[in-house]
Amino acid sequence: MAVHYLLGNEAIAHGCREAAVDVACGYPGTPSSEVIDSLRMVPDRAYAAEWSVNEKVAFEEALAASWCGLRSICTMKHVGLNVAADPLMTSAYTGTKGGFVILSADDPYAHSSQNEQDSRCYARFARIPCLDPSTLQEAHDMVRDAFSLSEEFSLPVLFRPTTRICHSKSDVTLGDIRVSDRTALFEKDPRQYVVIPAHTRILHKKLNQKQQNLKKRLVEAGYNRFEIKGKTAVVCGGVAASYVREVIGKDVSLAIIGAYPIDEEWLGSFVRQHERVLVVEELAPVIEDIVLQVQGQARIFGKNSGHVPYEGELSPERVATYLTAAGIPASVHYEKPSEPAALPPRSPILCAGCMHRTTMYALKKVFRDGIFPSDIGCYTLGLQLGVVDTTICMGASITIASGMSLAGEKRDIVCTIGDSTFLHTGIQGLMNAVYNGANITVVILDNRITAMTGHQPNPTTGQTATGVQVPAVSLEAVCRACGATFVETADPNDLVTVTALLKEAKSRPGVKVIIARRACVISERRAKVVRVRFAVNHDLCIGCKACVKFGCPAIELHNGLALITDLCSGCGVCAQICPVGAIGREVKE
Repeated sequence: MAVHYLLGNEAIAHGCREAAVDVACGYPGTPSSEVIDSLRMVPDRAYAAEWSVNEKVAFEEALAASWCGLRSICTMKHVGLNVAADPLMTSAYTGTKGGFVILSADDPYAHSSQNEQDSRCYARFARIPCLDPSTLQEAHDMVRDAFSLSEEFSLPVLFRPTTRICHSKSDVTLGDIRVSDRTALFEKDPRQYVVIPAHTRILHKKLNQKQQNLKKRLVEAGYNRFEIKGKTAVVCGGVAASYVREVIGKDVSLAIIGAYPIDEEWLGSFVRQHERVLVVEELAPVIEDIVLQVQGQARIFGKNSGHVPYEGELSPERVATYLTAAGIPASVHYEKPSEPAALPPRSPILCAGCMHRTTMYALKKVFRDGIFPSDIGCYTLGLQLGVVDTTICMGASITIASGMSLAGEKRDIVCTIGDSTFLHTGIQGLMNAVYNGANITVVILDNRITAMTGHQPNPTTGQTATGVQVPAVSLEAVCRACGATFVETADPNDLVTVTALLKEAKSRPGVKVIIARRACVISERRAKVVRVRFAVNHDLCIGCKACVKFGCPAIELHNGLALITDLCSGCGVCAQICPVGAIGREVKE
């Protein structure tokens, strides 16, 4: 046993190795990405690790490995579980053989997400166990033990860390890494794995029959526990339990829910011994719904009573105020912080030299009155450039665009989507748009990497998660195979060429595809690609602000004239924009 100071996701990855995981698949999604990143970076791995093209693919590959008797995990963020929901629901019926863990990292407060959904609701819906850690140590221990729990009940186990678990750091006590000696062997059993209606009806009944023993087992395992101290109590779960422990009064009883489904009889025996009970959990009232079912004479405070919010993250300070409002003693009282001095708002922006900015600049010039459906990626920041009108989920830009065309919208419709996102769920949308005669322009922003989630490789990169060189997928060939006849590629830093292509696309009917291809500037910097910086000749600059309006953070205005700072990455687009030729390559004396 050794203690290490680790990121939560690193601790989770180590727990998987202690459980002798055989297969790890995932799709990058903050805050989950570092789990696969940590697993794939291990030299001389005794297990397979991959970045899959989407969460459904990752889920099904890991499930198949489990059916072959191996221990497997698939990783994603909470919205990715929506993509994998189809196999999730049915895998509870078919069950598992080797331990199968589904890591779905939730993001309360939507730090980097389009919603705040609660993965515990999926576990309840699918009727599978869910483990919800309150500390980094618990996250490590729970994921390590989740594989055995899966094997004990022949069920997938949903593991639900949140952003504060995934991205916090703490001392974590680690165990020894184990290496699997399992051999894959799929034993044919159509009654178990072929879900035709006749088999499904029987499998569903078996799934329901597992529930009571599962509830008891989670209490026996110590995931769900309580301590009685007085007539007031708090019931909590997940990272909220850590906050409650910091601020709860010494004479207040405490029940911690670390796993689901909850044993109602066990929880009722706790709740009914108290007069006032506060339920504290992030997002959905999953625990609270059960507490209300077993409350007896106790008064229940929580989301339904308005004492705890349905949305956002909790904190020790907030929990202390909820305790006080519910008439439950707190050990700590926080003064309301003084208002900080007003600071100017600073929105997130694209990097200096990012190819997305140039492409979107050209889009705005060519399609002045167009409609711009967009997608999930760095390029969503094009919102500030006026070329992002909709964003809903991965791959939806093309389908939203074709839906607008189907509805009869007369304005130009131009959608943007990244290379990884296109391969994730964009291909079907393109195929459908061509098949059904949409009139749209599709711009694929191909920076050769999955940039927003941490620069993970994808099939266009030509390299797997473990560094193996493979043939790069041709986006041009894929688009033509979908039926698109106008498919052109350009370097967005060549502003003249990309603008001309956009104008040609605008003049044509049907589905037009333009692939804007340029490596991510961060990838180039890491690869030590050297570019000459640009500078402004102040003898020629007229202060027209054309370069400043381009929006590059490397360009500033000083004393009425443009100035290029050290942030410059050497893309040279500003030199193409300047109307008087005042910008050129930097000359060092």
